[in-house]
Amino acid sequence: MTLIKSISGIRGTIGGKISKNLTPIDAVKFAAAYGTWLIKRNTNKESLKIVIGRDARISGKMVSSLVSNTLVGLGIDIIDAGLSTTPTVEVAVKLENADGGIIITASHNPKQWNALKLLNEKGEFLNAIEGEKILELAESDEFNFALVDDIGTYTKKKDFIERHIQEVLNLDLVDVVAIKKANFKVVVDGVNSTGGIAIPQLLKELDVETIKLYCEPNGEFPHNPEPLEENLTEISKLVVQEKADLGIVVDPDVDRLAFINEDGSMFGEEYTLVACADYVLTHTKGNTSSNLSSSRALRDVTKKHGGTYTASAVGEVNVVTKMKETHAVIGGEGNGGIIYPASHYGRDSLVGVALFLSHLAHKDVSCKTLRDSYPSYFMSKNKIQLTPEINVDLILEKMTQKYQNEDINTIDGVKIDFETEWVHLRKSNTEPIIRIYTESSSQENADALAQRIIEEIQTIVVGS
Repeated sequence: MTLIKSISGIRGTIGGKISKNLTPIDAVKFAAAYGTWLIKRNTNKESLKIVIGRDARISGKMVSSLVSNTLVGLGIDIIDAGLSTTPTVEVAVKLENADGGIIITASHNPKQWNALKLLNEKGEFLNAIEGEKILELAESDEFNFALVDDIGTYTKKKDFIERHIQEVLNLDLVDVVAIKKANFKVVVDGVNSTGGIAIPQLLKELDVETIKLYCEPNGEFPHNPEPLEENLTEISKLVVQEKADLGIVVDPDVDRLAFINEDGSMFGEEYTLVACADYVLTHTKGNTSSNLSSSRALRDVTKKHGGTYTASAVGEVNVVTKMKETHAVIGGEGNGGIIYPASHYGRDSLVGVALFLSHLAHKDVSCKTLRDSYPSYFMSKNKIQLTPEINVDLILEKMTQKYQNEDINTIDGVKIDFETEWVHLRKSNTEPIIRIYTESSSQENADALAQRIIEEIQTIVVGS
């Protein structure tokens, strides 16, 4: 059982001991810290308003109730979006002119996990300084709850997904007419969470014939919810069986997006951003950004369109910061996260679906043909489970020394760029693991590089 406190929020497994897992006490304490931070930040306001939404996890309703009532107790007004998506809550914060937002979701983690993702008044994730302050407040117990006449209000609103969809349809580069004319047929895997609500509704507005797979938002994930190839065998078979044009897969909170080609092969989650960027850059000149663990393919496509690509540290807030610095017109993360500033600064699978289908309609080619048109890089994504005796800092230091003659970036862990391949080593912000990502010119080479690096790390662990 685990509890992880980070600048991006608090994430843990449900049940167990206080401060060791995400228990009701921990949810209340962290919600109170966030609410207190907001109050201290807005001393000129008589009242504050927060939007709260959740994915379909079994524990979601319980955690959402705890968080909502804690904030009401601080004198903050709550707008409860209920079952929603992370990007929908981000959009809702702006639509409601709210002072912040909380999404109750553990993203791609299995069902025993849940988390509080924290937003500012722009509907964007908090930065490192803000996150650290909330962590400090959570440990200090400096909470001053409202007197009975000053407690906050609680209101439910259920139309945010519809309003979000309309925002997507209104984007200049979402070609609704072209998509409707293309007569697409797709299979959607909503992993029994809120993607099973939002994505089919979006596709209905676009006249896309939709076959639903695991779109019942009951929180019982039918497979590992991370949208990786090994978890998507059923939709791959169904796409071929139904003679669909493509498959669409999202994670439980709908900020990660993957596609399946018409032959059942993976389009590749790294190439979700590449394809959407190719479309956007075709119509809007500008720059792009993604994190250090993302494919070189985005850099290549950006250069093709005359733009500049810049890498950031891993984490959505870091990518957003870099995008703002470089005036990027599109960016995101190689895990299938699309950030399109013309909509909002947050990973958004609804925006990604609409841009991708517009691109596919304009190209008038199959999904597989589109994928084959991009530079071919192959990634291997591995991890080492952390135990108390593993010194991550020592591992990164030793690896930096070993490869000091290569092109090394240490803004987030250690990334080692070789001539034709790279490896990125970093401690995860969301799980007790070291992530080991490699990319090369073939899957065999990427896997071999990863295995070599893992063996070198194991040698360091044994030696220490």
